[in-house]
Order: sequence, then C-alpha cells, then structure tokens
Amino acid sequence: MEYMSQEGYDKLVAELKQLESIELPRVKEAIAEARDKGDLSENFEYHAAKREQGRLLSRIRFKQRVLAHARVLDTSRLGTDSVQLLSKVEMTNMANGSRMTYTIASPHEANIREGKISIKSPIAQKLLNKKVGDIVEVRVPAGTLHFRIDSIQL
Repeated sequence: MEYMSQEGYDKLVAELKQLESIELPRVKEAIAEARDKGDLSENFEYHAAKREQGRLLSRIRFKQRVLAHARVLDTSRLGTDSVQLLSKVEMTNMANGSRMTYTIASPHEANIREGKISIKSPIAQKLLNKKVGDIVEVRVPAGTLHFRIDSIQL
C-alpha cells in the first residue's frame, strides 16, 4: 500500500491519462507510418517506434499499479506534534546554521526542487516521529549531519 497526498494522487492520474490518451496514440501512429515504408528488417524508424511503445506501455503499467495500491491521506486527521508523512519540517543545520524546509512525501511525489523528500530517504527516516526542538543525527555519504527541528506544519 502506498500512502500519498490528494495532490500527488491527482498528479499521477493526470500523468496516466496523458500517457494513455496522447502519448500512446502518437507512438502507434509512428509505428503505422514506419510500417508503410516497406521492409521492416532494416527500418530504423519502425524499431525505434516499437522500443518507444514498449517503454511507454511499461510506464503506463507502473503508474496503474501505483494507483491501484494508493491510499490518499486525510490531512485533517494528521497532527503536527511529531514528524510524519506529509509533514512540512523546518530545521536548522547545526554545523553551519543554514535553515531548510522539507515536506516528507511518498516516493512517487518526491521532488527536491519542490522541497519534497521521500519518506524512504535517510533524512526523512531519521526525522519520523521526532518533535519540535529535537536534534536529529543523520548519516549521509558526506558524513554525519545534525539538524534541529524548528517547526512542524501540514
């Protein structure tokens, strides 16, 4: 079972719809055009289109599986007393005093540019169930980092 936000669920549904209704017909059309050009054994365009179709069908099946096992979390039932999935955590790096804010998200919603880190990441794993004021020690490839949790929001 995969827990996620309503926003993440809606985004996956939209991606799946686009793959099925726009991308797949486009690839099928490319295959038909390449097939019309004659000898398939040496037809690069045909083989490239077939590879693209296989890749696309694989992505569609993956997204269908994720959505089949997805459960949307009701944010009104979540608290801010400790860090959990969908928590927005503001923290300070104790070594250099830099402040950062991350939202703990499902692996399918994780996007570092948006400040969303996967619940399966080392930092998120150490933050889970911690409270405001706690100091968290996280081992990363670059060494050990110490973070102080400043606030938890939804």
